[in-house]
Order: sequence, then C-alpha cells, then structure tokens
Amino acid sequence: MTTQPAQNTEVTPGVSAPEPAGFSLLDAACICLAEADPLRKVELTQHYARRFRAGNLKLPAQASDPEPIRMPGRPAQLVLVHPRDLPRRGLGSQEGRAAFIHAIAHIELNAIDLAWDAVYRFRGLPGSFHADWVSCADDESRHFMLLRERLLAHGHDYADFPAHNGLWEMCEKTAHDGLARMALVPRVLEARGLDVTPAMITKLRSLGDDATADVLEVILREEVAHVAAGSRWYRWYCERAGVEPRARFKELLREYAGGYLHGPFNIEARLLAGFDEDELANLVEQAG
Repeated sequence: MTTQPAQNTEVTPGVSAPEPAGFSLLDAACICLAEADPLRKVELTQHYARRFRAGNLKLPAQASDPEPIRMPGRPAQLVLVHPRDLPRRGLGSQEGRAAFIHAIAHIELNAIDLAWDAVYRFRGLPGSFHADWVSCADDESRHFMLLRERLLAHGHDYADFPAHNGLWEMCEKTAHDGLARMALVPRVLEARGLDVTPAMITKLRSLGDDATADVLEVILREEVAHVAAGSRWYRWYCERAGVEPRARFKELLREYAGGYLHGPFNIEARLLAGFDEDELANLVEQAG
C-alpha cells in the first residue's frame, strides 16, 4: 500500500509590486511565463491560481491579439540539448535516479508554462476553459515542488542536469491553432506520461525508492484529469469548427507527431482521460 507524499508543496508568495489598474488573468499568465526562477514561477502560479479561484482575477472585457509565442523564463544555468544528446543513465545509481527525477521535474516545469500559455493565447472561449488550465498550472506547480524535494534528497537541484525542449517546441508549433494545441500537447505529449509512468513506479519500488514512487503515483493520478481537459477542449474546438474529431486527430498526428507515438499504451488511463476505443485502436496501429 502506498502513501501520499506528506510534503507541503504550497508556496507562500512574498510581497509583490503594486499591480496596475485593470490587471487581468492574461497579465498574470504573462508574468508566470516570463519568470525565470522556477521557485518564483511556482510561487506566482499558486498565488494567481488562488486569486482566480476566489474570483479576484478575471479576463479583461476586451483584449488585443496575443503576442507571438516566445521561450518562457528558464534559469540561466539550465542547458537545453537535443534529446539524442542527453546522456543515458541507469536508475541503479543515485546519480542516475537524480537525472531521471530531474527529467520529470523539467516536464512538470514545462507543463506549468504550457497551461499558462493556453490561458493567455487562446481567446473567445468559455470561462471554464481558463478555469481548467489555471487549475492545471496550479497542479503542475505542486508536482514540480514534489519532484524538486526528491531531487534535493538525491543531492541535486533543478538545472543541475541538461534537458531537452520538445514540449515547448510543440507548444510553439501549435501557437496559431487551439484545436491543434489541445490535440497534440495534452493528448500526445502529456498523455505519454500516462503510458510510461506505471513502469517507472514499479522500477523505483524495486530499487527501494518508495518516496519517489509515491510522488509519481500522485502525478499519474492527477495527470489523467489534465489529459482529459485536453480531450474535452479538443472536441469542443472540433464541434465549433464542424470537423470529425477522430479523423482530424489522425491527420494531426501524421502532420505533427508521427515520431512521438510509441507503445505500449496505458489503455485504462487513456480511456479515463477522454480517449475512445476507436482512437486507441488507431494509436496502436500507427505506433506499430
């Protein structure tokens, strides 16, 4: 039987500069995206998510078009490399486990920015769209802090290892199209975590690292809801555009993401996350 991590991942924000008149949820999203210090990014995310839930942070009545997408804030010491240039390390050593935890922490930090970019970039949607992605950003900030605590326990901190930028690159490729973003970021890249995390948990437990496995159990459970939000809004976009979602998803996979599909798939988790059986059969066929 596993236990949930007991760490407190809520960060209390420090004193902020006074906000200008008309400060909105879009301004908050921009501030979180631009912040380079991961701990401050978490602090700001949790602060603005609380304010949003309390009804004290709203969308503006009118908003101009979003600014072109750009790289979010990252620590200056973080080295970004092509995925093929990342060193291969086994989980058997403390250093190898630290590098593994760092890779997952990097995904969660990216996921904070992915959620805030969805809040900022896509306009003219129901309020529940923004509520979903603010909630996701808040969850991802907790996940990052849980993983950072495990990283510190292994003698390292975030930015001690190189990382790749694949998640954000897909975010950039889909900045022009909310339908493509919902299809390809939550339902392809983030959904990959649903497939691979159970085996990671089993491996970590076999190595005696139950604390990290417990963190991954929490993340896996909550990521199902995040992918489900992507599924929900992908279908909303398809309905608005008058396109058939299964056929369009297959087209988008061919256009953007053929190389990202690898089995085996976590069928149970993906069904809970809004995939249907026909889609999953197609994924298995395309990955094979």
